Amino acid sequence: MTHFIAGNQIQLLRNGTEYFPALEAAIHGALHSIYLQSYIYRADTIGIRIGAALMQAAQRGVAVHVLLDGFGCKDLPKSYVKTLELTGVQVMFYRPKISPWSFEKSRLRRLHQKIVVIDEKIGFVGGINIMDDFEVPNAAPNNVPPRIDYAVKIEGKLLPIIAGHVQKIWRRMAITHLLPPPALTHEKPSVIDSPSIKAAFILRDNVLHRRDIEDAYLEAIHHAKAEIIIANAYFVPGRKFRKALLDAANRGVTVKLLLQGRMEYFLMFATHAFYSEFLESGIEIYEYRKSYMHCKVAVIDQYWATVGSSNIDPFSLLLAREANVLVKNTAFAIELRTDLLTVIQAGAIQISPQAWARGNIIKRFASWITFGLVRWFLGLIGHSNQ
Repeated sequence: MTHFIAGNQIQLLRNGTEYFPALEAAIHGALHSIYLQSYIYRADTIGIRIGAALMQAAQRGVAVHVLLDGFGCKDLPKSYVKTLELTGVQVMFYRPKISPWSFEKSRLRRLHQKIVVIDEKIGFVGGINIMDDFEVPNAAPNNVPPRIDYAVKIEGKLLPIIAGHVQKIWRRMAITHLLPPPALTHEKPSVIDSPSIKAAFILRDNVLHRRDIEDAYLEAIHHAKAEIIIANAYFVPGRKFRKALLDAANRGVTVKLLLQGRMEYFLMFATHAFYSEFLESGIEIYEYRKSYMHCKVAVIDQYWATVGSSNIDPFSLLLAREANVLVKNTAFAIELRTDLLTVIQAGAIQISPQAWARGNIIKRFASWITFGLVRWFLGLIGHSNQ
């Protein structure tokens, strides 16, 4: 059972256009500490801009901690990391040993969460990496919108929980890197005068929170009465998740899936393996094709919503460290729902049952081959029951 905490102010941030200015402003206002965790950090225009703000904070005495994933940041120049460190920014890499030929679970367990905590008073959680989201692969310059993605800015009583999490990971990593752990701080959360929002911070890790994010989704789907909208970039749900969606559709709930229409990776073909079953049950499937979609969000019954880093696929739900924020608030849910429906209308194509049944023979065949490979891979690393 997910524990929701009242007394929060939560702002929805759409794409890097809204996220990076808010993040940069918060960094410039930092007084004591900054913790930034990201799967990808690129030394492009955005990375350099955020890095400059981090370096300025470090130079004025703020303790700046940057934890990056070893695989996601494998191409980050060492010279840039050195530049950060020379100005006082502390940088560590999560599981830096990577190998494309290794099937060891320990090397596949990545730090996929995207979290920033500043002075234990302002937090950011979402799916947006530190990179220019206007850099879309294989696209004509100046003619493509940014990746669709979301984050939330959080103030209030949820902050101590989020801060405790990022500090705990940093302390553990500091021990493995033979670095002194940071001093523990206990800042009081900001008092929210405006109408507060109930929210929860949920994790997925390989110890105490192995299925917390999936279970939160399943609980909300099981209680859905009218509508479920899920927008997820990498969507290969397990058996329980598929059954929950089918059961919801069969009891009359409108289920809309907004999925990635551009193939970024070969394994994304596995998503198509469930199209026929979903479409036959009345689930609406929309493929976003105008640009790339990277979001991991959902809205249920215009009241429950989630924004975070977790895809609905085996790598997020079974291997990676992930972090989502759940929100129970009508105004927030309606805002996110309205934005998702706008995205669908502006850049998505609905997949009709008739069109999918008539055509796409090669795509359907490729999807089952790819899904078979995913199942084989999960069996190889010890998750064959999914």
